[in-house]
Amino acid sequence: MNALAKKYEFDTAVALPEIDFNKPAISVVGLGYVGAVSTACLSQLGHRVVGVDVDTIKVDQIAKGTSPIHEKDLGAYLDEGVSNNLISATTDLVGAVIDTSVTFLSVGTPTSEDGGCDYRYIEAAARSIGEGLRQKNSYHVIVMRCSIPPGATLNVMVPEIEKVSGLKMGDDFGICFNPEFLREGTAIEDFYAPPKTVVGANDERAAKVVADIYAPVDDNVIMTTIDVAEMVKYVDNVWHAAKVSFANEIGRICKPLQIDSHKVMDIFVQDTKLNLSPYYLKPGFAFGGSCLPKEVRAVAHLADKLEIDTPLINSLSISNDVQVEQATEMVRASGHKRIGFLGLAFKAGTDDLRESPILEVINSLVKEQYEISTFDPAIDPETRIDNQFTYVEHVCPHLKPTVEALPQMMRSCGHEVIESSDVIVVTQNTPEIQKLVASAFGRVEIIDLVRVFKDQPMFQSYQGIGW
Repeated sequence: MNALAKKYEFDTAVALPEIDFNKPAISVVGLGYVGAVSTACLSQLGHRVVGVDVDTIKVDQIAKGTSPIHEKDLGAYLDEGVSNNLISATTDLVGAVIDTSVTFLSVGTPTSEDGGCDYRYIEAAARSIGEGLRQKNSYHVIVMRCSIPPGATLNVMVPEIEKVSGLKMGDDFGICFNPEFLREGTAIEDFYAPPKTVVGANDERAAKVVADIYAPVDDNVIMTTIDVAEMVKYVDNVWHAAKVSFANEIGRICKPLQIDSHKVMDIFVQDTKLNLSPYYLKPGFAFGGSCLPKEVRAVAHLADKLEIDTPLINSLSISNDVQVEQATEMVRASGHKRIGFLGLAFKAGTDDLRESPILEVINSLVKEQYEISTFDPAIDPETRIDNQFTYVEHVCPHLKPTVEALPQMMRSCGHEVIESSDVIVVTQNTPEIQKLVASAFGRVEIIDLVRVFKDQPMFQSYQGIGW
């Protein structure tokens, strides 16, 4: 817990921090859940805050220091802010922009008729913000906080602001995207002890303004681009939904087996090295090996025998197959026939070929008369490939001809593969393979399935599977 959170301990009886009148005044547009909480908490940090909404009832409640929603401690914080002349509220967005230096935008983004995002409230707010900017001659920062598709901030909101104001983003005003991660019921606590603070910005001046606002509660603000910040918000919530569905499917399987699903999951979440960690959570190639594919099939089979519907678990193999097909199609799209593979085993540093997904790609290409060469640092002529295949003969009998032909495709070093290929497919990330790939830039096309380099190479002949 950060210092400010410790100081408050989320107890409304604790005195407010000393007010710093040099802090920027902030207008908060949209006094729903996020907006009301932000108004209260920003005032606690010493900012003068002007709440803005078209709903006169919400405006009147905020102006009186009354919470428009049920949220722990929110009413007390709003009341303190009003009592200290730090919180006011209005329906006049244009006037609020003129009166402040920073505008936080938290208006509604409902689902549109086609299932996408309805931009009408964003567009209306952007036009009023533009009108406010037109009437002032000082730099202003607009901070988008709504959940919106990537690109919406720059392609929907900014054009409206620029058109009405006659000003230019970056020169005359700044734009940031700052996703919120407030949980209902613990929103005040989350504001002061955030899981992370993300600020997407296209200019340093705007980024610094917003980072300084959050400095008292988070000294490790994550700075990124606007489109990345927009996508982070979506990814967070979809991941949470996936976790809920996964846990529910485990519960549905456990119940008829008379297994306590909560005890199972209590043990499951204690593993923070693999289960609850960044491990596995990087876009790349399909999963494979002796465990994951087999266990996914086994659990799906178990659920089927129990007549339990587990669509998420059942879809894992389907999604994996799609990733394999995408890699295959990337090779086809190259237009070349001489294809080299750096890595054969499902995981670097092992010679385990059991259900290695790259074998599925190679198998499809062999059938289509591609000329294949391969190299894997951990596989040599002594590797018992045929013995490994017996382990999965019931799962992938279609791979037998390709597996039997692998010794003829294999080369003794990676440079031989590069020299004999027009396209290199990278399936493992090791220092040796990194050097091989770096040496191949400009000589062959490269299809990277594992993100060999942290920063994406900006070569026309390079492409990644998920980046």
